[in-house]
Amino acid sequence: MRVARGEGDGEGRYETHVVPQTYRSTVLDGLLHIQRHLDRTLAFRYACRAAMCGTCGVRVNGVERLACSTHLSAVPGGDVTVEPLRYLPVIRDLMVDFEPFFDAWRAVKPTFMPGAAACADGSPAGFATIGPDVRERQVIDRHRECISCGICYSACDVVGLAPSFPGPAAITRSFCLIMDSRDGGREARLEVLDREGGCWRCHTHGTCSELCPKGLDPTVAIEEVKRLLARRTLQKAFGGPR
Repeated sequence: MRVARGEGDGEGRYETHVVPQTYRSTVLDGLLHIQRHLDRTLAFRYACRAAMCGTCGVRVNGVERLACSTHLSAVPGGDVTVEPLRYLPVIRDLMVDFEPFFDAWRAVKPTFMPGAAACADGSPAGFATIGPDVRERQVIDRHRECISCGICYSACDVVGLAPSFPGPAAITRSFCLIMDSRDGGREARLEVLDREGGCWRCHTHGTCSELCPKGLDPTVAIEEVKRLLARRTLQKAFGGPR
């Protein structure tokens, strides 16, 4: 296993180690073997080891993956190179600083903003629910299981070309809230995404959807936001309900 090493502000290098392998061994197993038995200074992140927390995102032979769910036996040729995610500052070895990723999340207003729904007499409407069989819920459900692993962010070439682009994960999160009829921040989010560095930057390569470890489809979410923005622009120009 060939592993990228180095501090964030220094010149990177690679170190090669031989790790034990069974048909079930993962990239994370290999990294743990190196850290525990060969070089305790190797730095990387992991937590759940079940592809649920998203903390072990790395690049395996140039492709973004979760280390805990990528089997060594599945890597073509058997030669495994592990590198940190792209477009995020390297802290040390395989550990990156997620601040740019979460800055992008904050920019698209990712928190729920309660709408102004009320009963006919002006009293609060109480808890609003969306049933599982409602189309609105079905649209949202396709995109709401993001684990913030940063894999789509690293895999997105547009992020590298235009740092102001929020990235697939942030736009997908925003889309879930935009489609939620209970949320009151729809216009504010659409305004952010309609800017120069917003969703129009997406080139629809589809890499984010191909590599998402949870099977989400950020490309579809971004295209849906574009449709909403186009409809919004036409309605502003020619009038009519939004």
